[in-house]
Amino acid sequence: MSDARFEDGADKPLRVQALDTDDLKILSALVQDAVLPVSEMAWDRKKRRFAMLLNRFRWEDHARADIAGDHERVQSLLVVADVMGVASQGFSRHDTDLVLSILSIGFEAGEDGSGHVSVILAGDGEIRLAVECLDVALSDVTRPYRAPSGKVPHHPLDKDS
Repeated sequence: MSDARFEDGADKPLRVQALDTDDLKILSALVQDAVLPVSEMAWDRKKRRFAMLLNRFRWEDHARADIAGDHERVQSLLVVADVMGVASQGFSRHDTDLVLSILSIGFEAGEDGSGHVSVILAGDGEIRLAVECLDVALSDVTRPYRAPSGKVPHHPLDKDS
């Protein structure tokens, strides 16, 4: 038996599932500032799944990237299961050139475990999913790549706050 080595801790694809609101808070933090074109989301009504292909900022690697100066993104698949309905506001789903930016994901519980998953977008947009139960999964599907801007996403505070 030997001690763990730094080399043994190589980056692995992230795979996270949220089945309760505490899990969803962690998942929400991981997808903050993810971007995607409107064309990269789909609802499969028969399978009751809503999916989004995101370009996710790797917040989990932020401290190392600050030192090395090489911030990364990775393509990730966000899948919400048991979706009974989808609604959106604040953007046109038909504008295929539009790029959305995710601020957070939340859950409003209804009766018997049902409720609504809300994907809050920059610019006052929202995707609201009626769900039978909370079941959200996030999986990295590509290797990380250098963030095109080379910078950390920044949210200036409102002067009135």
